[in-house]
Amino acid sequence: MKWIRDIGPGVLIAAAFIGPGTVTLCTIAGASFGYSLIWAIILSTFSTIVLQEMSLRIGLVTRMNIAEVIRTSIKSVFLNRIIILLIISSILIGNAAYEAGNITGASLGISAIINNQSTNYFPILIGLIAFVILYKGDYKILERSLISLVIIMSLSFFITAFMTKPDLNSLFNGVFNPKVNSDNLIIILGLIGTTVVPYNIFLHSSLVSEKWNSIHKLKTARLESFISIFIGGLVSLSIIITAASVTNQNVSGVIDLAKGLEPLYGKFAIYFLGMGLFASGITSSITAPLAAAYVAKSCFGWNDSLKSRKFKSVWIFILIVGVVVSMIDINPIEIIKFAQLSNSLLLPIIAIILFWLINNNNIINSKYNYKYQNVLGVFIVVISLILGIKGLISLL
Repeated sequence: MKWIRDIGPGVLIAAAFIGPGTVTLCTIAGASFGYSLIWAIILSTFSTIVLQEMSLRIGLVTRMNIAEVIRTSIKSVFLNRIIILLIISSILIGNAAYEAGNITGASLGISAIINNQSTNYFPILIGLIAFVILYKGDYKILERSLISLVIIMSLSFFITAFMTKPDLNSLFNGVFNPKVNSDNLIIILGLIGTTVVPYNIFLHSSLVSEKWNSIHKLKTARLESFISIFIGGLVSLSIIITAASVTNQNVSGVIDLAKGLEPLYGKFAIYFLGMGLFASGITSSITAPLAAAYVAKSCFGWNDSLKSRKFKSVWIFILIVGVVVSMIDINPIEIIKFAQLSNSLLLPIIAIILFWLINNNNIINSKYNYKYQNVLGVFIVVISLILGIKGLISLL
């Protein structure tokens, strides 16, 4: 079966955004606002499909990742340094916040499995596990095994969504009647931040350039990316639909999150969700610092090996920040919400840079530049800017 060999980059991108943040934010969205925020997850999935396609196109055409393209293509020293600084700042800040959410999610998973609601010291354990795996470089074997648990958890939400028999009229109203107000704005931004993950945009360009060595694979790469991300979006949608059946609107802990799976697993839902949160949290705790280090390596043009001090210092910094923030005496759910919010606020910066690159004829030949996707790109940039500004105003 030839098509199986083409599976890879898109699946990894979809698996990367189905983590603790997705489970938490989608559950809160469904439990607190019913079906009314379904439009937000559809918009987020649509935006992810468009932006990730731009990323993979750059990767296949140039045979480089986005950070390398910027560093080598922009001749103006001043402009080059400004954009590199923006990228480094956004990725380091975003990944540090994202890492806090990952570690917190994994900690919530452990607390659910052992029935201990205190998560004060679990972040240190998660941090040590991630450190050892990253230091040794054996993360791929563990990642593959744990991703299988995440996939099972995702399928469970998909099945449960059908079992809850959603109200179709309310569901369609949530799709075609978007509402943004002070009550739901932060959750909307969180849904965007947990789906359109900035570091995934950089990661995708690297993955496709390593997977395929020919531009003739562009059609295959686009199709694989579309299907994978579309399925990931369906999983997020299923979590919202499932959570809409939860009667308790105040989602404050892992027990509240598990209520959405009770129709399928009954009293074992808490343990099953715990395993899923731990698996998705620990895998993301490994990939987020690693992705930040790769971006820094590309931006600064380091020729050192992945075991160099400079490379290690980046992922160690991200990991330490994640552990420290996770140990702060704040509701774990709030930490995860803030992590996804920070991603959504950084998204406009990355989207604008990506849109500029894809329309630069010195980088992408006009043959591989599509007008309809430029229109979609402008739409995404404008929407992300409007929501980002609204979010900043709301926070301040």
